[in-house]
Amino acid sequence: MNALQSVKTHLRPGKVYRRSDLAKWSNAVDRHLNQLQKDEVLLKVASGMYLYPRKTVFGKAPANDRELIERFLKDSRFLLATPNAYNALGVGTTQLYNETVVYNHKRHGRFKLGNRYFRFVMKHHFPAKLSKEFLLVDLVDNLQRLMEDREKVLRLVTKKAQSMDSRALLRAVKNYGGIKASKFFAAILNDRKATYAS
Repeated sequence: MNALQSVKTHLRPGKVYRRSDLAKWSNAVDRHLNQLQKDEVLLKVASGMYLYPRKTVFGKAPANDRELIERFLKDSRFLLATPNAYNALGVGTTQLYNETVVYNHKRHGRFKLGNRYFRFVMKHHFPAKLSKEFLLVDLVDNLQRLMEDREKVLRLVTKKAQSMDSRALLRAVKNYGGIKASKFFAAILNDRKATYAS
């Protein structure tokens, strides 16, 4: 077995590798990387990042989003979201967006990974998974980015908020809300408290 074949034995289908990973198995990492790309064994997905693609009946499968982003960030703490998720809330959003948002603790900006762009947003706090409370708060904070009738959406968000568990919503606002969402929901939730008190 030659040195290049030895490197190949460490590769697993569907996995994304950094140059530093391959350097552990290779005594000539750049030469081996060039050869593996030339042979289409590895596909470059970003600077210093390479996919060993899974082969399917349709050809080579792209990297799994979670795998790709975890290797890019060198961190498993992130949340994948898309503005399309707002459409399930029933608050008047209907547009479809070709955008994936990555809430994380390390990177901010738009990055191309593989053949797709991801918008990385640094955020101190975000949940482990999407919830309707988080999405409603996130929608208000990001309304200016959407191509919707904003006044109509906010009216429907108000109605939706009034039908939800106020404690769970208040917790989401406190933990995840920006300035816009905090002000908006404070008014709604305070009105609701006043109604209960009267």
